Amino acid sequence: MIKSELVQRIASRNPHLYQRDVENIVNAILEEITQALTRGDRVELRGFGAFSVKQRDARQGRNPRTGEPVAVVRKVVPFFKTGKEMRERLNDGQL
Repeated sequence: MIKSELVQRIASRNPHLYQRDVENIVNAILEEITQALTRGDRVELRGFGAFSVKQRDARQGRNPRTGEPVAVVRKVVPFFKTGKEMRERLNDGQL
């Protein structure tokens, strides 16, 4: 599912809301999550999961094509851990 499909589903379940308003709400939520992660905060949505950031140290990597060593710089990456309720719902369905 992509963001536009999410907006359409939410709008169809809430006919009293305009689609552009739903899109603004979805964008605002995603922007707040992004801003919190940028500050280094953790965002927890009970039953869904938690967003956080992890630091990856600089390391020596390899170019997979040539095998030459490549310096990989230190970076911060987003991390998502599913909540207990989501894990249970996913495992009850057993894809």
